[in-house]
Amino acid sequence: MIALIQRVKRARVTVEGAQVGAIGEGLLILLGVHSADTREVVPWLARKCVHLRIFPDEQGRMNRSVIDHGGTILVVSQFTLYGNAMKGNRPSFVESAGAELAEPLYKMFCDEVSGHLGYPIESGEFGAMMDVELTNWGPVTFSIEKRN
Repeated sequence: MIALIQRVKRARVTVEGAQVGAIGEGLLILLGVHSADTREVVPWLARKCVHLRIFPDEQGRMNRSVIDHGGTILVVSQFTLYGNAMKGNRPSFVESAGAELAEPLYKMFCDEVSGHLGYPIESGEFGAMMDVELTNWGPVTFSIEKRN
């Protein structure tokens, strides 16, 4: 499972013009599920995301988590994170999990993140064609991957 984490001033996701999720300052997490992933990777990755110290402290150093900062989180599923474009010009998605595996793990990840925060998070719509808008703060972007 891979999380592309972006510290944002604001982010929102729409499906067919209708907003399905939006946040102010916090984290936009684009989540990819690998075809070999299991439930065991979810708690570790969720905990890592919410405790990652990438928000500024009083001295401007990245020393505070989203919890410390009082921000929130928007999670959007993105199977293309496991796209492989090493051969040819058309990416292969054989490493990306199918919906039957990815959707339950995506939902579990969202629930785990909410549990760590102690309040609901925002999310995209699994499997939908989404428009994601964000203002990256920094820019600050990290990629964290946990595999079985």
